[in-house]
Amino acid sequence: MFPLTLKEIAGITGGTLRAPGSSSDNIITDITTDSRTAKSGCLFAAIKGEQTDGHRYMEKAFEAGASAMLCEKLPEREDIPAVLVPSTLAALQKIAAHIRKLSGIPVVGIAGSVGKTSTKEMTAAVLARKFRLLKTEGNFNNDLGVPLTLFRLEKEHELAVIEMGISDFGEMHVLADIARPDVCIMTNIGDCHLEFLHDRDGVWKAKSEMFDFLDEKGVIILNGDDAHLGRALDIHGIKPVFYGLSDRFDVYADDIEPVAGRGSWCTIHTKGESERVFVPSPGEHMVYNALAGAAAGLSFGMTLPQICEGIASYETITGRFNIIDTGSLTIIDDCYNANPMSMKAGLSALSEYEGRKVAVVGDMAELGPTAEELHRQVGEHAASLPLSLLVCIGPLSQNIAEGAKGGDFTVLHFPDKENFITEMPGLLQKDDTVLVKASHSMEFPAIVEKLVSTQLA
Repeated sequence: MFPLTLKEIAGITGGTLRAPGSSSDNIITDITTDSRTAKSGCLFAAIKGEQTDGHRYMEKAFEAGASAMLCEKLPEREDIPAVLVPSTLAALQKIAAHIRKLSGIPVVGIAGSVGKTSTKEMTAAVLARKFRLLKTEGNFNNDLGVPLTLFRLEKEHELAVIEMGISDFGEMHVLADIARPDVCIMTNIGDCHLEFLHDRDGVWKAKSEMFDFLDEKGVIILNGDDAHLGRALDIHGIKPVFYGLSDRFDVYADDIEPVAGRGSWCTIHTKGESERVFVPSPGEHMVYNALAGAAAGLSFGMTLPQICEGIASYETITGRFNIIDTGSLTIIDDCYNANPMSMKAGLSALSEYEGRKVAVVGDMAELGPTAEELHRQVGEHAASLPLSLLVCIGPLSQNIAEGAKGGDFTVLHFPDKENFITEMPGLLQKDDTVLVKASHSMEFPAIVEKLVSTQLA
C-alpha cells in the first residue's frame, strides 16, 4: 500500500482524528477489516456487517499491533488512535480512490453478467507478459472488495486489473468513481440480478455506469456477439473495440477445435495478424475470454505472440470451472455462482467430454418473477445436449428437471444437497465427468468436497 499518515487519512476521509501523543504522524502501510490480520502499521477498519460488528474487535486489533482504528464509534480506550467517520465503508472508498490517483498507473476494469472472474484472470495472464500488475483476488469485486484490492497497490505496480461486480442501479457508478478505469471490458449482458434490475435493458443500464468516469482517450472493449453490446457503436464519444467469433470484429477467433477436458485450439485474428493458440480451459466461453484479454493486450501495445503466450499460461481458480482429477472422477468445480447464461455455458462445455457426463446443478438466485421460466429454459438447453445424468437440487431447480424431460438421459431432482449427498455414491460410476454448478447461496462446495473424497471401483 502507498503509505499515508493517520493525519492524512483523516483529511482524505473528512473524519475526526483522535491522536494521543504524536500518533497523528503514525505511518499506515496496510488496511484490514479483519482483526485477525491486524499487525504493526495497520489501520483496522471497523465495518458493521450482517453477522457481526467490527467495532467489537477494535481493542483486539490494537493489541495485535494495529496502529489505529477507522470507525463510526470511538474505542472506549482513549489511548487507541482513531479516525471517526460517519461511514467506515464510504471512508474506505475515499482512501482507495486517493491511492488509485496516487499510483498514476492505468487501470483495466472488467464487468459483465457472466465470466467476469475468468476474463479478469485471462486478461491478467496476458498483461503479465509485459507488466508488473495487480489484479483482483478471487471475486473481491464489490463496494468493499474494490477498495481492498486497491489498497494492495505498491509503487512497483505498472498496471491494475480490477473486477467490478454489482447487483443494483448506482453501484457501478460508485465503483467506477473509485477505480477510474482507463480500459473498460464488458463481457456480456445476461439474465442476472433481475430481482433488482428487472430485465436485460436494466442490466445494461446498470453496468454501463462503468463508463461514467472514463477519459475521452479511454478504451472500451465489448463482446460484439452479445445482442446488447453489439449495438453500442458509440459510448460517450468513444468507438468500442469489438471481439467475437466473426471477421467483422476488431479481434476475432475461428477454426475452434475443442479438446475434451482440456480446452480449445483456435486462431486469433487482429488487424493484419493471426496466431494459433491453445486456450487451456474448456468451453467456447473461454475463447471469448481469451479474445477479451487479447484486445486488452493490443490496447497496451503488446504483440500477438506475447498475447498468445499469456493466453496459454492461463490457470483456473477454485469454483470457476476448476477441473479436479481424483483418479476416480473428473470434477468440474464451477460452483461459485450461476445464472442462466453461465449455467448453459457450463452444460455445453460438459457435453464436449467423452464418457459419462453428469451435471449436478442447483438453484440460481436473484432472478425475480421470471425465475421459474429461466430455470426451465436451462433444462430445455440441457435436453439438447448429449448428457448421461442431470441432477437438479433445490426448489427452483425442479423447473430445470421439468424442462429437461425431453432429453435422452436420466433426470433426477432432490430437495436439498444433503439428500443428494446421501444417494450420490449409487448414482455415479468410475471415470464419470461431473459438473457442479449453482448460485453461491446453495453452498455447493460441500458437494465438491464429498466428490473429491469419493472413490469408485
